[in-house]
This record gives sequence, structure tokens and C-alpha cells, in this order.
Amino acid sequence: MTITEPAYAKLNLTLDILGKRPDGYHDLRMVMQSINLKDTVSVTFKERQGITLVTNLNYLPRDHNNIAVKAAELFFRETGIAPVGLTIRVDKHIPVAAGMAGGSSDGAAVLRILRRALAPDLPEADLEAMALQVGSDVPYCVRGGTALAEGRGEVLTDLPPLPDCLLVICKPGFPISTPELFSQVRLHRLRCHPDTAGITAALSGGDLPGVCRRVYNVFEDVLPRKYRAVGEIKRQLMDLEADAACMTGSGPTVFGVFTDELQARRAVETLRRDYPQTFLTRPVGRCAPADKCG
Repeated sequence: MTITEPAYAKLNLTLDILGKRPDGYHDLRMVMQSINLKDTVSVTFKERQGITLVTNLNYLPRDHNNIAVKAAELFFRETGIAPVGLTIRVDKHIPVAAGMAGGSSDGAAVLRILRRALAPDLPEADLEAMALQVGSDVPYCVRGGTALAEGRGEVLTDLPPLPDCLLVICKPGFPISTPELFSQVRLHRLRCHPDTAGITAALSGGDLPGVCRRVYNVFEDVLPRKYRAVGEIKRQLMDLEADAACMTGSGPTVFGVFTDELQARRAVETLRRDYPQTFLTRPVGRCAPADKCG
């Protein structure tokens, strides 16, 4: 038996840092959005014991250091279900180390598949609590859609969906270390913070311009100069008539919000000349509690 799930990328419409926790993590407040740029995750159940991972990117780890394998191992350990043999196939299309939770979404897809096949009565809250042990973004990726994420990212509140729009995604050819970026944060020096109440109200009213006015990521205020391409991409997107532009997560990917398809396609063509990993996408809805995303 083989079950296949989409693993959607995420964007941060907002990202705010509230403080540092006793456990060493930071308290965050973020408005998250799934988009239709996705990996495809398939799990084949087999008689022989053990977990095998197959992927189209040869440089990715294929053992427990891969979040998809880690998620499967944790599922059996936490549920007490006797482990069965699995072949996990991950076809990667989300850029790696992009701030779009590609690996987290792969792990979340594995958890959804295993719940559907082996523990259909497992409550969504239990699956999300399990997902937090895999990674901070994984609970959100189990759920997907439009959500307010707080704490480490595991305290989730569903929000009304982002009004239909086009999202131009552009990843420059370098990664940004998340620990490095957190090390740059001095809370008292952050110049401004996202208007979380305002953006949630705009979502409730279906007010896309109101959402666009409030898109903001505090990490942009602490980016070292060596990552100045992030700001250059933002400026290009705004020059190309984006309604808003922002870095997602800890970067380096930048997205622009468009309402005009011709302008969005022109932005993709222009940016792709210098940045091959440029995509035209749309928002998508929740993954859970329904078994299929969309």
C-alpha cells in the first residue's frame, strides 16, 4: 500500500520576536500561510522492517537526520504502535534552506500519512503535540492554511484564509543560518513590530490591501550586510508593482504579493534572470483535520 500527500511550503506574512524563553528558545508571534509550491511525499508500507528514504536530491540525508525519517520513528515511539516497514519517497520542489519549512512540511506529511493509515482516531491536537518534538514548524505544517502561530510556533489559532492573490517567490543562491540571525537580535533595538491585531482583522474582513500594508518580518532589521541581496529583491518586487514584499522566516527567500497576473508573471520572468529559484504560486488552505490538504 502506498499513500501520497502534498507537503506545502509556508510563508510568514508576519514574524515577531517577543522575548527569550528559559528553555533557550524565543517566543514568537507569526501569521503563517501555506502556498501551492510543494514537495510530494509518498509512504509505501512493506513487510520487511526498517525505514528507507528515497529522494530526488542526492545530497539530503537518508537516515534519522532527515526530518521525514525522524517523524516516522517518533510516530511509532509516541503512539506505541508496533513499527512496520516503510519506504518514504520525497520528491523535493521546495528550495532547501529557504525559510519556507520544506523539511518540516515533509515531516508533517509523513505524520499525516501514518495517522491516516495506522491511527485514524488519533486527535489532531495529539498529532500536533507529537509534531513539536520533530521541529518547531512541524505543528503548523501538519495543519497548514492561514494561522497565527505563537510560542515556539506550536500554539496555533486558525485565521480566515488569505484572500486570493498571486505570490511571487524568489530565493537567492545562499542560505542564512537561523542561529546566526537569532544571535543578531537585540529586542530593545528592534525598530518596529508587526501589527498582528491589524493583519488578523484584515484577514477577517477579506481585506487584501489591509493585509499587504501589515506584512512585516523583524528579522529583516538584523540582517548582516552580506545578505543585502534580500533587500535588493524586495526593492525589485516593489518596482515590479507588488502590493507588498517581505522575507519569509529566517530567509533568504523573499515573496511579493500581486493581484494582477500579468504583473506577477512579468516579475517572475524578470527575477528569474538573476535568481533561477523564482516561482509563481497561490495560497492554499488547511491540511487538517481533513486527511488531504487544499
